[in-house]
Amino acid sequence: MAKKETAKNVLERVYNVPLRKEYMKAPNWKRTPKAVKALRQFISKHMKSENVVIGKYANQLLWKNGIKNPPHHVRVNAVKDDKGKVTVELVDLPGKAKREEAKLKEAEKKKETKKEEKEAKEKTEKLVGKEVKEAQFEEVVEEVKKEKEEKAKEIQKEEIKELKEEQKKHHAAVKQPKEQRFQETHPTAPRSQ
Repeated sequence: MAKKETAKNVLERVYNVPLRKEYMKAPNWKRTPKAVKALRQFISKHMKSENVVIGKYANQLLWKNGIKNPPHHVRVNAVKDDKGKVTVELVDLPGKAKREEAKLKEAEKKKETKKEEKEAKEKTEKLVGKEVKEAQFEEVVEEVKKEKEEKAKEIQKEEIKELKEEQKKHHAAVKQPKEQRFQETHPTAPRSQ
């Protein structure tokens, strides 16, 4: 089997894309297609890539009210990988999408546990031959799980370090807002009678 090549995320940004100014240039029966084109154009300009893919939920939001009435602006998350492909998806996914993601994560966890059990069986078969004892099998399963957990902890530590560095850079770059000065209000002069 060929290995899947995973592309690394190079750049990730959140944009609030204005669409009204562009789709108002089109007749009302072509407004949503014009809004889709405007979204692609905006993202390609700001992310510096011609290969833009609009996600399922972003597309559904654009077409939600039909062809004549697209949203005025859309808040999206744009992710650019090392190959130059930009994927655009909504920042706040709907509830259904969140549930689907949770299901996918659970399925991945189940696959991992099955792989761990297979690895444990292979190890025990190598140790004992083809006779597998349940006590040894459970011990080997626990060892494999511990190894996986240690690897996951190391990866999490590295990610936390990277996030802390990014936060430090971000906090240094963000200027603290100045205190607002309140202007004293004077009561109006009484009317002359």
